[in-house]
Parts: sequence; structure tokens; C-alpha cells
Amino acid sequence: MKKNLTQRAIVIAIVTLVALFIIFRPRDAEGNLRRPQASDFTWAGIKGTLQNNIHLGLDLRGGSHLVMQVQVQDYMKRLAENARVGVEKAAKDAGHDVKETRADASGGNYNVVLKLGDASKASEARDEVAKKVDLRDFSPSVSGDTVTWALTGSAQRSLGDQATQQAMKIIDSRINSVGVAEPTLQEHGGQGSHQILLQMPGIQDPERIKKLIIGQSRLELMKVVSPGNPSPMQTYATEEEAKASLGGQVPPNRRVLPYSERDEPTAAGEAPAQPNQPKRWVVVESPAVVDGTELRTADALSRTGNDSDYEINFTLKPSGAEKFGAWTGANVGAYMAVVLNDEVKSAPYIKSQITDSGQITGRYTKQSAEDMALTLRSGALPAKLVYLEERTVGPSLGQDSIRAGVTASAVGLALVVAFMLFYYRGAGVNAVIALILNMILTIAALILFDATLTLPGIAGIILTIGMAVDSNVLIFERIREELQTGKTIASAIEQGFARAFVTIIDTHVTTIVSSLFLFVFGTGPIRGFSVTLILGLVVNLFSAVYVSRTIFIWLLNRRGRRMETLSI
Repeated sequence: MKKNLTQRAIVIAIVTLVALFIIFRPRDAEGNLRRPQASDFTWAGIKGTLQNNIHLGLDLRGGSHLVMQVQVQDYMKRLAENARVGVEKAAKDAGHDVKETRADASGGNYNVVLKLGDASKASEARDEVAKKVDLRDFSPSVSGDTVTWALTGSAQRSLGDQATQQAMKIIDSRINSVGVAEPTLQEHGGQGSHQILLQMPGIQDPERIKKLIIGQSRLELMKVVSPGNPSPMQTYATEEEAKASLGGQVPPNRRVLPYSERDEPTAAGEAPAQPNQPKRWVVVESPAVVDGTELRTADALSRTGNDSDYEINFTLKPSGAEKFGAWTGANVGAYMAVVLNDEVKSAPYIKSQITDSGQITGRYTKQSAEDMALTLRSGALPAKLVYLEERTVGPSLGQDSIRAGVTASAVGLALVVAFMLFYYRGAGVNAVIALILNMILTIAALILFDATLTLPGIAGIILTIGMAVDSNVLIFERIREELQTGKTIASAIEQGFARAFVTIIDTHVTTIVSSLFLFVFGTGPIRGFSVTLILGLVVNLFSAVYVSRTIFIWLLNRRGRRMETLSI
């Protein structure tokens, strides 16, 4: 008996010490473990350690709750337009008389239409185009002189889901790069809603993060069309004037884009020297020589050491560098347009061959340059994002929630302790010890598994207190029943634990299974509740059964197995 008691005491002591170490181990500001200091053992130090170790959710810490939707219809339109360009080029290269091509996105359908001068060549044109253009997601049909490729319903669903997943990856990359701690990022709404939920606890500048998330980063390097490449570069005062230079209609291999040298404020609240709006228009060749998919990295650098005079330097991947080098080598003396989100940001003169690097200039501020470089590195969003819902929880409201939750837990714990001591007397002390250990181990488990504590999570902890006491009540009542049948105290304790154990396991397993369903199918707050409840129940099997029984074994060992009374 003594050997068994010693083994149990060692196990309990080790588990308790490990839990206390996990709870009170100090961390630095970045969350890394560090050596303990004298200040860590003061009340302020202990409070700071707990704040660093216990990750609080949005409702307790404050922060932003955003629901976004990916505009997949824009993504489909762009796919259809890209397919149209390929279809037109392939048909013309095959020698067909192309009268018209268009991308039709009306009525929720996405079609590419090719109209020919000779109706007898329609089927032949369809086959020729299929050899040169990837149209696997489109279903072709021929009617007279017209060939139509329709984006199938299954392809629309698949491409929409792909666009949502890609947008989530890019959002994740962007918010991680600016140091948003413990964000929640997941799909939201029903199937096909293309909604994304983002929760950012403790965020200090939500407006900047919002702009960063939805910021576009379509980078293209294109040739500026200037007859004879004169100096200065050929620009136009209006868009109509630029189109007139092309005969009034923009051909497929040309684009008319606004040209605006960026000029930002030099200090907070100071107006820019020149308005940030398009001043001129230029004509560029399409498609781009190199686009953002060939980008390797982008960095913000100060040109003069002034925080209001930054530029963005970028480098290309080897495949892009090869194409860019060959093109610049063949176009020395021309102008190259650096196009960002369909706007020419700069147009440098090509003096010599360039291989793998370039710049985007225009007096960016330090923050705007860093944000733009970050969006370029993370890649372009597949489609535009719009905000459907936004909620901001202030730190003071989070503190009120913490205070209310802690108060509720303390009051509940105090009432349970008072009841157990009043009703079960000496055995109630046993239950109180097990209950306190249950709380310690549950908090340690939350920290160990890097779980986030939310307001529903606190509710889960309070419910765990009730479940823990319920286990002790089952055991104590079984012991009472065994004593009433005339058994000895030692035998009553033995039988009480043995017969209550099956019921405790049954109640805990069914509750854990229910909580697992809440975790799998629930959202953030519901998951917080299920996590704390599951951890609390698992810990309770140790505290209410193993620890409680060890205390009874200690009593029997201390007073002898023939003890005649038991305070229960």
C-alpha cells in the first residue's frame, strides 16, 4: 500500500510541477522562452507572464472581425477575356477570316464567341483553336458562322473554389508579414459563398491591415508605343487623344493606360506637391513582356534617406530575367512602362540591356512602399475582395469581458467549494483539492497546445468545474451507499471508485464526442468553447479519479485500514 501511495504521489507531484512550469515560465516580447529574472516573481511579473502565456481571443483581447467575399465573377470574366485573346490570335494564325471576337459574361454565363466570314470553316476553326489554346474548361459549340466556347458549370464551381483558396493563401501571407498575432483565417458561409472570415486579436491599426489585404499587386512590364522612340516619351493629354493616335479604336495588341508619377505627402496631414491622379495617357504594347508571376522579390528602399522618398526595387526569377534581358537588349532606346494595377507608375528609358531587376519610383512614403513591396511579394489576388461585415472590439470591452468571466468563475468556484465542504465535510476537502488541480492542469493544457482562450472558452471552463464536481459527487455517493450496506471503509472506498468509474467514463466520453462535433463544424467562438471543455474533461479523469483516490489511500494508510469513521 505504501509503495503504491508513493508512486501515485510522485506522479501527481511531477504532473503538478510540470503544469505550474508551463503556466509561469517567462517569455520575451516576441513569445520566446527566456531565463527567469527576479522581477518575474513579483505580482506584476506573474501577471505579465500569464498575459504572455495565455493567448486571448478577439472577444477578450480586442481586435477586428472581418468577413470578405472573393468576387469570383470578375475572375471568370478575366479568364474569358484571356481565352478570347488566345482564340482570336489562333484563328488568325490559322488563316481564318475573323469578323468578330468577344467575351460574353451576361446572365452568369461566361462565353467566348468567334464569328467568321466563312460559315463553312467554323468547325475547322474550332479544331484549329483547340490545338493552340487551352480551353479544357470550356464546352465548344458551332452555329452557322459562329463558334462559342462556354465555361461549364463544374468548371465555374471548381475555379471559384480555387480562387477563394488562393485568396486565403495570399491574405495569410500578407497578415503574417506585418506581424498579426494569432489570426483566425477560414472559409465562411455555405458552399459556394466564397466568403472568408478573418479575426485579428489585438490589432492596433485595422485600417492599414484592411487596405493591405485588399490591395492589388498586378505588376506588368510593357513597351511604350512611341513612333520612332523619340525623346521625350510620347504621351497624350486625354484618353480620347491616345485612342485617336490608334485610328479611334484600340486593337487587341495595344492598351491605353493612365500615366501618373506618384507624389505622396512628406508629413502626416501634409498635402502632396502634386495631386495623386492621372495626368497623361500612354499607349503600350500587349501582352506584357513580363508580369508579376515572374517576380522573385520586392523591397522598399529609401533613395535619399528621407522617409517620404522611397522606391520599390524588384528582381525577377531566372525565366523572367531571360525574357526581360532578351527584350531590353532588342529595344535599347525605347521606353518601358512599369504598370501596376493597370496604371503606369514609371516609364524609364532603356539605355542598355537589363536582365533581372527594375524599380518603381514616385516618392512613396516608407510605410506605403513597404506595403506595396509586401503585396508584390505575396502575389496578386485572383479577384477583387469586398468587405461584407466588419466588427471591432475595443481593448476596454475585452477587459470587461475578462473581468466578468473571471468573476463568474470565481463565484461559481466559491459556491461549489462551500457546498462540497458543507455537504461532504472532510471528503469535500478531497474534492476541492482535485478541483483546484483540475483548473491548474486545464490552463496548462491550453498553453501547451497553444489554444486561444475566448469568452465562450471561459464558459467551457465554468462548465468543466461543474463536470468535475459531478464526478466527485458520483464517487462520494457510491461510497456512502457501500457504507450503508455494512462494508468496511476501505472496501467502501474501493467499491465506490470501481462502480462510479464506469459512469464517469460514460458521461465524459459522450460529452467529449459532442464537443468534437462542435469543434469540427463550429466557427471560432464555438471552437473555443469545445476546446476548453474537452481539455477540462480529459484532465478531470486524472484529477477526480486518480488524485481523489490517492487522497483516500493516504487517509487509509495514515489511520490504518481498520479506521471506523469517514467524514463523508
